Amino acid sequence: MSFWSRVSRIFTVDDSILDERFSLGDRDEDDDREEREEQAADDQGHQSVDDKENEQEKRSNPRDKKTFVKPIPLQELKQQELDKKVKKREKERQRTNEDEDSHIPEELYCNLQENRKTIEAIFRLPRNKDVVVREFTIASGSIRCFAVFVDGLSDKKVINFHLLEPLMVLSNIAEESSAEDKFKRVKEELLPSNQVSESSKWVDVKNGILAGSTAVFIDGVNKAIVMETKGWEHRSVSQARTESVVIGPQDAFTENFRANTGLVRARLRSERLVTEMMQVGKLGITDVAIMYIDGLTNPKLVREVKRRIKAIDVDFIQDSGILGQFIEDSPINIVPKIMLTERPDRVASFLVEGHVAIFVGQSPFVLIVPVLFWSMLHTSEDAFIRWPLGTFSRLIRFVSLVFALLLPSFYIALTNYHPEMIPTDLMLAISASRERVPFPVVFEVVLMELSLEFIREAGIRIPSVIGPTIGIVGALILGQAAVQAGIISPLLVVAVAVTALASFTIPNQIFAFSVRVLRFLYLMLAAVYGFYGVALGVMVSVMFLSTIYSFGVPYLSPITPYRRSSADVVIRGKVMDQKTRNWALRPLDTRRQGEYSRPWDPMEHDSKEARRASEKKNTPNRNQGDES
Repeated sequence: MSFWSRVSRIFTVDDSILDERFSLGDRDEDDDREEREEQAADDQGHQSVDDKENEQEKRSNPRDKKTFVKPIPLQELKQQELDKKVKKREKERQRTNEDEDSHIPEELYCNLQENRKTIEAIFRLPRNKDVVVREFTIASGSIRCFAVFVDGLSDKKVINFHLLEPLMVLSNIAEESSAEDKFKRVKEELLPSNQVSESSKWVDVKNGILAGSTAVFIDGVNKAIVMETKGWEHRSVSQARTESVVIGPQDAFTENFRANTGLVRARLRSERLVTEMMQVGKLGITDVAIMYIDGLTNPKLVREVKRRIKAIDVDFIQDSGILGQFIEDSPINIVPKIMLTERPDRVASFLVEGHVAIFVGQSPFVLIVPVLFWSMLHTSEDAFIRWPLGTFSRLIRFVSLVFALLLPSFYIALTNYHPEMIPTDLMLAISASRERVPFPVVFEVVLMELSLEFIREAGIRIPSVIGPTIGIVGALILGQAAVQAGIISPLLVVAVAVTALASFTIPNQIFAFSVRVLRFLYLMLAAVYGFYGVALGVMVSVMFLSTIYSFGVPYLSPITPYRRSSADVVIRGKVMDQKTRNWALRPLDTRRQGEYSRPWDPMEHDSKEARRASEKKNTPNRNQGDES
């Protein structure tokens, strides 16, 4: 779709566009109908593309029926031509992939040499030097075998002590046994591994080898044993780097896929916690895990997440950030609608609220969908401290968001357009400080903001040994030199420093980046229209945030559209008051606490009612204990 088509689609009131948008609502008859249609489509199969094209040609042929042919607009003709070119390129791409894999059979051979030749063809041997083929024999040399693994992905100690040694040294298989019996005994008795599977498909064997497993081929059997031997080097669990806290867990995700899922399961020990596996990529396969709580998360949300991931047609997904751009709503928007986090405790807290977590390959960041605007200003530390302190911290972040977004533009609007709003003494001080400055205020502010961005980028890119010194050099030496040289005013240095500190208080890095970009837009509005431009920008921003969605959930919910919800949205309410989950996610279970969370406290509940409710709740357990 072209740029102007996107713009016209935004400003067009079209019911079909609204129907295409995913909406996370309560389960209705349409959901049941969609499930029945999907099941029927899977059972009956889809009609071939050629048959559909032939039917369309027959319907569009004017010679068959004497009907009036409506002229097609030029824009639709261009779009049809573009779609034809895209389909043609896709067919050529599929044809190329089929030609490359045409020499690879679907099933394994019984002959060991044929399997060896196929392995060499798949992995481009002997040019490929990190794919190892180890030939050996078992049962006193009567059975020929070979094992295949990738050096660097597999643990050689596991291969030597748990695969080669049991088969070559400890095996005792009767020579008169059939090939199938030998294969069965090797798999069930001689391989002491917790994960051993068999496969007769070359695709499964290839994917297992590329994932770090070892494939064992036995002569006379058209199957291969795929043994779990993963053991590549990776970073151990360490402290979080982008979401550090003072109070709370200090561990973070690493570049190990299974270690990341295990960190979440270690915190959320529930049999209802489901992890579904998927694979994305044609050239390089990337494992993707979808984690949610069965019976709590809305099934419609889970189906939508899986639908978007399955629809990705790309050669390789390198990181979770790339996958997030493929599946998020309106990726051209400047504000993020998917959250990336490296903290297992935060993922667990989102899961119990009804969200879905997405693990991508060896990425140390996990995607959380859907996400709300208010979550961008929350930290995991808020839940670990008392509610007055947590509420104060959140209010500080909200004020910091306003300062980081609007303080430089306020400075421009006050000094250029509305000096009468400044007290006289302060105005005289500002005028005296700018007496030697030869540049206009707008140029001053833009110069300081760009310098701040330069310092920020330099502090990230340079080696970590001298990284902390960049902030000192940039903030003290350059700022002091610029003031003494008369390039900028001292008050502007203070304003920009406060803006930088305010932007650093935003916990989500991607959201903080969006605020930095929006700050330049507000600078331009303030330079042209003053406070009227700033007010116009704020109104447009709020209207825009009120209209966008994250996986069918309004971005500003439950404030707009307003509905009484959890006490942990804007402010950090008391733990005992957080009885319900956010209604916007449409969880299957909206209750997360009992009515009397502190039955022993007479200041919170009526002690008699709470005691009766507690006794009523524990009565069945007592009766069961008496019966036993």
